[in-house]
Amino acid sequence: MASSSVILSQLLPSIPSPKPHRFKSIFLADSFPTSSSPFISSSKSLSQIQRFCSVTTKLSSTKPFTVSASSTITTLQALIFDCDGVILESEHLHRQAYNDAFAHFNVRCSASDTEPLNWDSDFYDVLQNQIGGGKPKMRWYFKENGWPTSSIFESAPESDSDRAKLLDTLQDWKTERYKEIIKSGTVEPRPGVLRLMDEAKAAGIKLAVCSAATKSSVILCLESLIGNDRFKGLDCFLAGDDVKEKKPDPSIYITAAKKLGVSEKSCMVVEDSVIGLQAAKGAGMSCVISYTSSTSNQDFTDAIAIYPDLSNVSLANLDLLLQNAVVAK
Repeated sequence: MASSSVILSQLLPSIPSPKPHRFKSIFLADSFPTSSSPFISSSKSLSQIQRFCSVTTKLSSTKPFTVSASSTITTLQALIFDCDGVILESEHLHRQAYNDAFAHFNVRCSASDTEPLNWDSDFYDVLQNQIGGGKPKMRWYFKENGWPTSSIFESAPESDSDRAKLLDTLQDWKTERYKEIIKSGTVEPRPGVLRLMDEAKAAGIKLAVCSAATKSSVILCLESLIGNDRFKGLDCFLAGDDVKEKKPDPSIYITAAKKLGVSEKSCMVVEDSVIGLQAAKGAGMSCVISYTSSTSNQDFTDAIAIYPDLSNVSLANLDLLLQNAVVAK
C-alpha cells in the first residue's frame, strides 16, 4: 500500500509551484529590497530565508523606520490574528492529538493494517496546509482510503449519519486530548504576539482572533497563552464552529469585519499559511505572514509582508504597510 504522503500528494490539489515573490521589509533603509531589487524565491530553503531576515534586521539598526511620539495610526482599524501557527506553533500538537485519538479508538482503514492509523509529520504538513478544520481532514482521508473499522463501529460505517457520528466522536476526543497537551504548561506563545496585541489595545485598534479550530480548544489556548484579561478584551473571537465553511473560504473574516463594524480594507490579518492567506484575500483584507517551519516554503506572493515571527514588528509598521497596500489598490 502506498504511503499516506504519496497518496495525499497524488489526490489533493497540488500546491502551486512557488512563484518568485518579494520580501517586503518593514524598515525603510537604502540597502533593502526596492522595486528594482532581485526577487527572493519562496523556494529558498528555510535557512536561507532566516539568514535574509537576520541580515535585514541588522541593517535596520543603522537606519530604521521610526515613528515619532506625535505619530498616529491612520489606516489600521482592526488587527486580526489566526490562532494555530500564529499565536502558537501547534501543528505537531494537533498531529499528536489526532494520532492519540486513532490509537484510542483503534481506527484502521484496512483489514491488513497491523497498527491503528498514524499520520506522519510529512503527511500532516501537507494535509493541514490543504484542508482546514479537523472533521474535513478526516472526512477527506477516509473517503480516499476507506472508512475505517474502530471501537466505535465494528464494521466500517456506511450511512451518512454513522459516518458523521464517527467523525464527531473522534474530533471530540481529539479536542480533549489537545486541551490536555495545552494544559501541560509546555507551550508558549510565539515571539512578539503579546506585545503586538497590547500595542493594538493601547492605540484603540480593534483586536480579534479568527481560527478554523474547534471553539473550546481555541478558548483554552487563548486563556492559557495570552491570558484571561487579553482574551476577555478581544473585540471579536470566532472559531470554526461559528461559520459554515472553513478557510480558505473567507466567511470567517467577512463575519469578523461585520462584528467589528469596520471595512475589510481597514483590517490587517496575521496568518501563517497559504490557506489563511487565501481566506484573508478573499475577504478583501490585507495579510502579513508569520510563517512556521511547516509553512515556510509556501507561495506567499499575495501577502504584503512575510516574517519568521513578530518579534521585530510594531503596530506602526503594520499601519504603514496597510497604507501602502490601500494606495496600491
